[in-house]
Amino acid sequence: MFIEKEYLDRWLQKIMERFDSLENRISKPPEKERHTYNGELLLDNQDLCMMLNVSKRSLQRYRSLKWLPFKRIDQKTYYLESEVKKFIREHFEKRHKHKYDTL
Repeated sequence: MFIEKEYLDRWLQKIMERFDSLENRISKPPEKERHTYNGELLLDNQDLCMMLNVSKRSLQRYRSLKWLPFKRIDQKTYYLESEVKKFIREHFEKRHKHKYDTL
């Protein structure tokens, strides 16, 4: 079976374009939808767990102790960005400051 060079080149070009298209989709993951409340960014449990490097159970404990205010929207827990920053200042920065003061 003999294939003309031009025909083969066109097919190879199409294949390479398809690979490029797939590569672009893989290298650029879809951006996560960001929710806001009264113009302020809302963070969900996953966002906060990754940000604070804690477990979901730790977040539950912070909520139960009323250290970390939260909102429930459609049975999902969200945290206002400003309240998270306040929580970090009040609970995490103090703990790290005391740890390093004793050294």
